[in-house]
Amino acid sequence: MKAWWLATLFGAAACAQPGAHSSEGVADGAAFVAPETRPLVEPATPSEPAPAVYPGPHWERVSSPEAVGFSTAKLEAVRATLQTLDTTGMMVIVSGRVVLQHGDVERVSYVASLRKSILGMLFGPHVARGEIRETATLAELGIDDVGGLLPEEKQATVADLMASRSGVYHPASNRGDDSKDAPPRGSKVHGTFFLYNNWDFNALGTVFEQATHENVYDALEHELARPVGMEDFVRADQHAERNDAVSIHPAYHMYLSTRDMARLGYLMLRHGAWNGRELLPSGWIAELVAPTSSVEGVRGYIKGMSYGRLWWLFGDPGAASGPFEGAFSGAGAYGQYVTVLPALDMVVTHKVVHKTHEKVDWSTYRSVLERIVASQLAAN
Repeated sequence: MKAWWLATLFGAAACAQPGAHSSEGVADGAAFVAPETRPLVEPATPSEPAPAVYPGPHWERVSSPEAVGFSTAKLEAVRATLQTLDTTGMMVIVSGRVVLQHGDVERVSYVASLRKSILGMLFGPHVARGEIRETATLAELGIDDVGGLLPEEKQATVADLMASRSGVYHPASNRGDDSKDAPPRGSKVHGTFFLYNNWDFNALGTVFEQATHENVYDALEHELARPVGMEDFVRADQHAERNDAVSIHPAYHMYLSTRDMARLGYLMLRHGAWNGRELLPSGWIAELVAPTSSVEGVRGYIKGMSYGRLWWLFGDPGAASGPFEGAFSGAGAYGQYVTVLPALDMVVTHKVVHKTHEKVDWSTYRSVLERIVASQLAAN
């Protein structure tokens, strides 16, 4: 398995990853050239020591952390740390079973920018079937906005939107990005400059619905939530944020529980397969975590992270090693995280219900991840 993720990262281009969340930061990426759109990557077949374990109606727990190579005492120390934070719920899954569970993992709430990574997953089957072309331009798709897009902005492609490299700096219908640092409109050629811009992500929702003739939330239910057996998903909970006076492309916000977020992370870990059924093409998972912007190119929001396509990556190719080799994460404001560590066959999910000031920022979350990794018996 580890070899496949290494091949994915090294065979892609240059990397990218997350940052803070109410203003997901960025900066200069002009020197980095994004890889050209290509057919879905076909990863090498991973060698599994045994058939993968999948959760049934509920997640199964390990008999003991020691049974899968982790220290109970060190994990309990992690739990003690979580009790000092604003964490609502956290789960650590190793090889398909729960090693650590903390807090209210059933609580459904806003997942903030994590919705962008989930939307990226939804694109996979439709790209594979040719219903959505990554090379299609906004002009070809008839995508426009309030006041009109510039002719050069309409040359941005679907792939550019996924990499947050569209060069379109039209205001978005919601806040929570780095649009305050946007260059002048029309000043950047599409595909050449990274800006964490909600316009790109929101327009992707419009592209998806236009191409598939299906509501994003209906697709979420039928293509992901039900097939992976989410326990707490309610279709009626899902609703978009609109501000049509600013932009006609809404923000497709999502509302999930910590334990259901873990199912999505586990689907990513298993290359799109779920209990013998391919829900997402394995090559599409490889595309999502193939680097498109370097750490330097996205500096500002999440330190040390680079960017793929709607997923954040742990450093530039070759920079992350050991347990974090090939790791990637979805991230949302205030502390919504889904992290996949293929080298450990691990998924970590974390949620904060934000009411007033509650949050767990990326640096704090990363330190918790480091302690989880250090709880391996082999590491002691």
